[in-house]
Amino acid sequence: MANNKQQENTYEEVVTETVSKTEKFFEKNSKLVTWVLVAIIVVIGGYFANKYLIAQPRAEKASAEMFAAIQNFNAEEWQLALDGDGNNAGFLEVIDNYGSTPQASLAAHYAGICYIKLGDNATALEYLKQYDAAKGAPAEIINAQNLGLQADIIADGGDLAKAAAMYRKAVEASDNSLTAPCYLKKLGLVEEALGNTAAALAAYQRIADEYGTALEARDIDTFIGRLK
Repeated sequence: MANNKQQENTYEEVVTETVSKTEKFFEKNSKLVTWVLVAIIVVIGGYFANKYLIAQPRAEKASAEMFAAIQNFNAEEWQLALDGDGNNAGFLEVIDNYGSTPQASLAAHYAGICYIKLGDNATALEYLKQYDAAKGAPAEIINAQNLGLQADIIADGGDLAKAAAMYRKAVEASDNSLTAPCYLKKLGLVEEALGNTAAALAAYQRIADEYGTALEARDIDTFIGRLK
């Protein structure tokens, strides 16, 4: 009975940490993350526009049209960011019109976040899956967040084993102090809920050993202590 109660409490903790507002990391650091992502998308957009300027001239236009959608995203105008405002395109139009460009891939990622904010996780997952991972240090942050968001939604649907696999991929996608400790902690919580104590402990211990200055490390000794 005690073990069952502990498992129930652990599962509730998983829900609180990974699902209740879907992407707790984004919620806690909304201003910082939004500006970082805007900067990243502008840099990546410029890079790909130059790279494909001859082969795909429309990439440059896609970057320009996406700018207004990014501004609406930054202002937390989720529906406007998706649909546009009548004068400027939204992420959905960028996806439809420039589907073969890297900008459309990034638009799909942002569209997924918008649908999460609007409470439509099923549609969010569809768009998040359309994102193609890009190379380079800036892009790795988005790569990791994309996988982590998918994991959050999958956990919300109750498939914790699949969610754990996705959190591992999110951690592996980018070794940085912003995303890696966030997804390591979520991985640990999910592994706990699944009864995989050793795997959970390993995730928590990695936070302590490799990301000691991260927010997630502040109380990680408590998580480690309860499993030893």
